[in-house]
Amino acid sequence: MFGFLIKKTFFDMWDNLITIVLMNLGFIASLAVVVYVPYALSFNTVLAYIGLAVALFIFNLYSGTISMMVGDIADYKRCEFKDFLPYLRSTIKYSGVLTLITCVQLVIVAIGFPFYLQMGGVFGVLALAVLFWISLAAWLSLQYFFPVRKRLDASMKKIFKKSLILFFDNTAFSFGLALGGIVILAISVFTALLIPGIATFLLWRQVAVKLRLLKYDYLEENPDANRKKIPWDALLVDDREKVGPRSLKGMIFPWKE
Repeated sequence: MFGFLIKKTFFDMWDNLITIVLMNLGFIASLAVVVYVPYALSFNTVLAYIGLAVALFIFNLYSGTISMMVGDIADYKRCEFKDFLPYLRSTIKYSGVLTLITCVQLVIVAIGFPFYLQMGGVFGVLALAVLFWISLAAWLSLQYFFPVRKRLDASMKKIFKKSLILFFDNTAFSFGLALGGIVILAISVFTALLIPGIATFLLWRQVAVKLRLLKYDYLEENPDANRKKIPWDALLVDDREKVGPRSLKGMIFPWKE
Protein backbone atom coordinates (compact mmCIF):
# COMPACT_ATOMS: atom_id res chain seq x y z
CA MET A 1 0.00 0.00 0.00
CA PHE A 2 2.81 2.40 0.92
CA GLY A 3 4.50 1.86 -2.43
CA PHE A 4 1.31 2.78 -4.27
CA LEU A 5 0.95 5.83 -2.01
CA ILE A 6 4.35 7.05 -3.26
CA LYS A 7 3.44 6.32 -6.88
CA LYS A 8 0.03 8.00 -6.77
CA THR A 9 1.37 11.09 -5.01
CA PHE A 10 4.15 11.45 -7.56
CA PHE A 11 1.92 11.11 -10.62
CA ASP A 12 -0.80 13.30 -9.10
CA MET A 13 1.88 15.95 -8.70
CA TRP A 14 3.26 15.36 -12.20
CA ASP A 15 -0.15 15.57 -13.85
CA ASN A 16 -0.76 18.91 -12.13
CA LEU A 17 2.81 20.22 -12.17
CA ILE A 18 2.09 23.81 -13.21
CA THR A 19 -0.66 24.12 -10.59
CA ILE A 20 1.64 22.66 -7.93
CA VAL A 21 4.44 25.12 -8.83
CA LEU A 22 2.04 28.07 -8.62
CA MET A 23 0.83 26.86 -5.24
CA ASN A 24 4.43 26.56 -4.06
CA LEU A 25 5.14 30.14 -5.13
CA GLY A 26 2.39 31.14 -2.71
CA PHE A 27 4.06 29.10 0.01
CA ILE A 28 7.38 30.82 -0.63
CA ALA A 29 5.65 34.19 -0.23
CA SER A 30 3.86 33.10 2.96
CA LEU A 31 7.11 31.76 4.44
CA ALA A 32 8.74 35.09 3.65
CA VAL A 33 5.99 36.76 5.70
CA VAL A 34 6.65 34.38 8.62
CA VAL A 35 10.35 35.28 8.57
CA TYR A 36 10.12 39.00 7.78
CA VAL A 37 7.29 40.18 10.06
CA PRO A 38 8.89 39.13 13.40
CA TYR A 39 12.23 40.52 12.17
CA ALA A 40 10.65 43.86 11.22
CA LEU A 41 9.04 44.06 14.68
CA SER A 42 12.10 42.87 16.59
CA PHE A 43 12.52 46.32 18.17
CA ASN A 44 9.67 45.33 20.49
CA THR A 45 9.51 41.78 21.88
CA VAL A 46 5.74 41.76 22.42
CA LEU A 47 5.05 43.10 18.93
CA ALA A 48 7.47 40.55 17.46
CA TYR A 49 5.58 37.68 19.10
CA ILE A 50 2.22 39.08 17.99
CA GLY A 51 3.60 39.52 14.47
CA LEU A 52 4.85 35.93 14.48
CA ALA A 53 1.42 34.66 15.56
CA VAL A 54 -0.31 36.66 12.80
CA ALA A 55 2.22 35.46 10.22
CA LEU A 56 1.72 31.84 11.32
CA PHE A 57 -2.03 32.27 10.97
CA ILE A 58 -1.57 33.53 7.40
CA PHE A 59 0.69 30.55 6.63
CA ASN A 60 -1.74 28.05 8.19
CA LEU A 61 -4.69 29.64 6.41
CA TYR A 62 -2.92 29.31 3.08
CA SER A 63 -1.83 25.75 3.96
CA GLY A 64 -5.37 24.76 4.87
CA THR A 65 -6.76 26.22 1.66
CA ILE A 66 -4.17 24.49 -0.51
CA SER A 67 -4.66 21.24 1.39
CA MET A 68 -8.35 21.30 0.47
CA MET A 69 -7.47 22.02 -3.16
CA VAL A 70 -4.89 19.25 -3.49
CA GLY A 71 -7.46 16.98 -1.86
CA ASP A 72 -9.43 17.41 -5.09
CA ILE A 73 -6.34 16.34 -7.03
CA ALA A 74 -6.10 13.22 -4.86
CA ASP A 75 -9.73 12.48 -5.78
CA TYR A 76 -8.94 12.72 -9.51
CA LYS A 77 -10.87 15.97 -9.80
CA ARG A 78 -9.79 19.07 -11.65
CA CYS A 79 -8.11 21.58 -9.33
CA GLU A 80 -9.20 25.11 -10.21
CA PHE A 81 -8.08 28.36 -8.61
CA LYS A 82 -11.67 29.61 -8.62
CA ASP A 83 -12.10 27.29 -5.62
CA PHE A 84 -9.41 29.13 -3.67
CA LEU A 85 -11.64 31.71 -1.96
CA PRO A 86 -14.45 29.27 -1.05
CA TYR A 87 -11.92 26.89 0.48
CA LEU A 88 -10.18 29.78 2.25
CA ARG A 89 -13.43 30.89 3.86
CA SER A 90 -14.21 27.32 4.89
CA THR A 91 -10.85 26.85 6.67
CA ILE A 92 -10.47 30.14 8.56
CA LYS A 93 -11.53 28.86 11.99
CA TYR A 94 -9.57 25.62 11.55
CA SER A 95 -6.44 27.58 10.62
CA GLY A 96 -6.94 29.76 13.70
CA VAL A 97 -7.10 26.71 15.98
CA LEU A 98 -4.08 25.16 14.26
CA THR A 99 -2.16 28.43 14.75
CA LEU A 100 -2.98 28.36 18.46
CA ILE A 101 -1.70 24.79 18.68
CA THR A 102 1.44 25.75 16.74
CA CYS A 103 2.12 28.61 19.16
CA VAL A 104 1.72 26.26 22.13
CA GLN A 105 4.14 23.81 20.52
CA LEU A 106 6.67 26.61 19.97
CA VAL A 107 6.38 27.64 23.62
CA ILE A 108 6.94 24.02 24.69
CA VAL A 109 10.04 23.75 22.51
CA ALA A 110 11.43 27.17 23.49
CA ILE A 111 10.59 27.09 27.20
CA GLY A 112 9.31 23.68 28.35
CA PHE A 113 12.11 21.47 27.06
CA PRO A 114 14.99 23.72 28.20
CA PHE A 115 13.34 24.15 31.62
CA TYR A 116 13.06 20.43 32.38
CA LEU A 117 16.42 19.73 30.76
CA GLN A 118 18.08 22.24 33.07
CA MET A 119 16.18 20.90 36.08
CA GLY A 120 17.78 17.48 35.72
CA GLY A 121 17.21 14.73 38.21
CA VAL A 122 14.65 11.94 37.98
CA PHE A 123 11.68 14.31 37.93
CA GLY A 124 13.23 16.49 35.24
CA VAL A 125 14.05 13.54 32.99
CA LEU A 126 10.59 12.02 33.53
CA ALA A 127 8.81 15.32 32.79
CA LEU A 128 10.99 15.83 29.71
CA ALA A 129 10.15 12.34 28.43
CA VAL A 130 6.41 12.81 28.99
CA LEU A 131 6.50 16.21 27.29
CA PHE A 132 8.43 14.77 24.35
CA TRP A 133 6.06 11.85 23.73
CA ILE A 134 2.94 14.00 24.11
CA SER A 135 4.37 16.54 21.66
CA LEU A 136 5.35 13.80 19.20
CA ALA A 137 1.91 12.16 19.38
CA ALA A 138 0.26 15.55 18.86
CA TRP A 139 2.46 16.35 15.87
CA LEU A 140 1.88 12.96 14.25
CA SER A 141 -1.88 13.22 14.84
CA LEU A 142 -2.02 16.70 13.31
CA GLN A 143 -0.85 15.21 10.02
CA TYR A 144 -4.46 14.13 9.61
CA PHE A 145 -6.06 17.45 10.61
CA PHE A 146 -6.90 18.95 7.21
CA PRO A 147 -7.36 15.60 5.40
CA VAL A 148 -9.95 14.64 8.03
CA ARG A 149 -11.59 18.06 7.59
CA LYS A 150 -11.69 17.41 3.84
CA ARG A 151 -12.98 13.85 3.93
CA LEU A 152 -14.74 13.02 7.17
CA ASP A 153 -16.11 15.83 9.30
CA ALA A 154 -16.35 19.59 9.79
CA SER A 155 -16.82 19.43 13.57
CA MET A 156 -13.65 20.62 15.31
CA LYS A 157 -14.11 18.15 18.16
CA LYS A 158 -14.61 15.23 15.78
CA ILE A 159 -11.65 16.25 13.64
CA PHE A 160 -9.34 16.01 16.66
CA LYS A 161 -10.95 12.76 17.78
CA LYS A 162 -10.67 11.10 14.37
CA SER A 163 -7.12 12.39 13.88
CA LEU A 164 -6.11 10.74 17.16
CA ILE A 165 -7.88 7.53 16.19
CA LEU A 166 -6.07 7.45 12.84
CA PHE A 167 -2.74 7.94 14.60
CA PHE A 168 -3.18 5.35 17.36
CA ASP A 169 -4.78 2.81 15.01
CA ASN A 170 -2.06 3.29 12.38
CA THR A 171 1.02 4.16 14.41
CA ALA A 172 3.65 2.66 12.10
CA PHE A 173 1.90 4.14 9.06
CA SER A 174 1.84 7.57 10.79
CA PHE A 175 5.59 7.45 11.36
CA GLY A 176 6.10 6.42 7.73
CA LEU A 177 3.85 9.25 6.59
CA ALA A 178 5.87 11.74 8.65
CA LEU A 179 9.16 10.38 7.30
CA GLY A 180 7.86 10.63 3.74
CA GLY A 181 6.86 14.23 4.37
CA ILE A 182 10.34 15.03 5.66
CA VAL A 183 11.89 13.48 2.53
CA ILE A 184 9.60 15.59 0.30
CA LEU A 185 10.61 18.78 2.11
CA ALA A 186 14.30 17.79 2.04
CA ILE A 187 14.19 17.26 -1.73
CA SER A 188 12.35 20.58 -2.11
CA VAL A 189 15.28 22.46 -0.59
CA PHE A 190 17.31 21.74 -3.76
CA THR A 191 14.64 23.36 -5.97
CA ALA A 192 14.02 26.39 -3.72
CA LEU A 193 10.71 24.81 -2.58
CA LEU A 194 9.24 24.81 -6.10
CA ILE A 195 9.21 21.05 -6.75
CA PRO A 196 7.89 18.97 -5.09
CA GLY A 197 7.39 21.68 -2.48
CA ILE A 198 4.94 22.15 0.36
CA ALA A 199 1.93 21.68 -1.94
CA THR A 200 3.11 18.12 -2.70
CA PHE A 201 3.81 17.64 1.01
CA LEU A 202 0.11 18.38 1.63
CA LEU A 203 -0.93 16.26 -1.36
CA TRP A 204 1.04 13.37 0.16
CA ARG A 205 -1.10 13.58 3.30
CA GLN A 206 -4.35 13.85 1.38
CA VAL A 207 -3.54 10.82 -0.77
CA ALA A 208 -2.46 8.89 2.34
CA VAL A 209 -5.75 9.48 4.16
CA LYS A 210 -7.83 8.82 1.02
CA LEU A 211 -6.19 5.41 0.62
CA ARG A 212 -6.11 4.60 4.33
CA LEU A 213 -9.84 5.17 4.67
CA LEU A 214 -10.39 2.22 2.31
CA LYS A 215 -9.36 0.07 5.25
CA TYR A 216 -12.23 1.39 7.36
CA ASP A 217 -14.74 0.99 4.55
CA TYR A 218 -13.64 -2.63 4.26
CA LEU A 219 -13.88 -3.25 8.03
CA GLU A 220 -17.31 -1.67 8.14
CA GLU A 221 -18.50 -4.05 5.43
CA ASN A 222 -16.64 -6.99 7.01
CA PRO A 223 -16.82 -6.55 10.81
CA ASP A 224 -15.39 -10.02 11.47
CA ALA A 225 -12.33 -9.49 9.28
CA ASN A 226 -8.79 -9.61 10.68
CA ARG A 227 -7.69 -5.97 11.16
CA LYS A 228 -4.07 -6.99 10.70
CA LYS A 229 -4.69 -8.61 7.32
CA ILE A 230 -6.26 -5.97 5.11
CA PRO A 231 -6.51 -7.10 1.43
CA TRP A 232 -4.89 -3.98 0.01
CA ASP A 233 -4.44 -5.48 -3.47
CA ALA A 234 -8.19 -5.82 -3.80
CA LEU A 235 -8.99 -2.48 -2.17
CA LEU A 236 -6.62 -0.53 -4.43
CA VAL A 237 -7.83 -1.97 -7.75
CA ASP A 238 -9.91 1.08 -8.73
CA ASP A 239 -7.19 3.57 -7.77
CA ARG A 240 -4.53 1.59 -9.59
CA GLU A 241 -6.66 1.59 -12.73
CA LYS A 242 -7.15 5.36 -12.50
CA VAL A 243 -3.44 6.04 -11.98
CA GLY A 244 -2.60 3.62 -14.77
CA PRO A 245 0.40 1.35 -15.36
CA ARG A 246 2.81 4.25 -15.59
CA SER A 247 6.46 4.27 -14.63
CA LEU A 248 9.16 6.88 -14.13
CA LYS A 249 11.01 5.52 -17.19
CA GLY A 250 7.87 5.77 -19.32
CA MET A 251 7.29 9.33 -18.16
CA ILE A 252 10.79 10.48 -19.16
CA PHE A 253 11.21 8.23 -22.23
CA PRO A 254 7.66 7.59 -23.50
CA TRP A 255 8.94 6.32 -26.85
CA LYS A 256 10.58 3.36 -25.09
CA GLU A 257 7.30 2.11 -23.62
